[in-house]
Amino acid sequence: MKRRYQLIRFRKERNWFQRDVVTKLNKEYGFNISVSYYGMIEQGTRTPKLNLAFAIADVFDKSISEIFFCNQHNKMLG
Repeated sequence: MKRRYQLIRFRKERNWFQRDVVTKLNKEYGFNISVSYYGMIEQGTRTPKLNLAFAIADVFDKSISEIFFCNQHNKMLG
């Protein structure tokens, strides 16, 4: 699994702890996840369901692709 560095960076830019994100997800979106589970999402060992992924992206005011999809550059063979 690949660590989600963007997600970690967005959280740290706001000076939030993982528990702050979890609290926002609970209060604003009704998701009742543990800090441990959120940490596993950041580490890439767990993949959130689509509705949770959208909520996480919304908490950071980012698109889902900015957080959960990495840009891979492929070279075309000519």
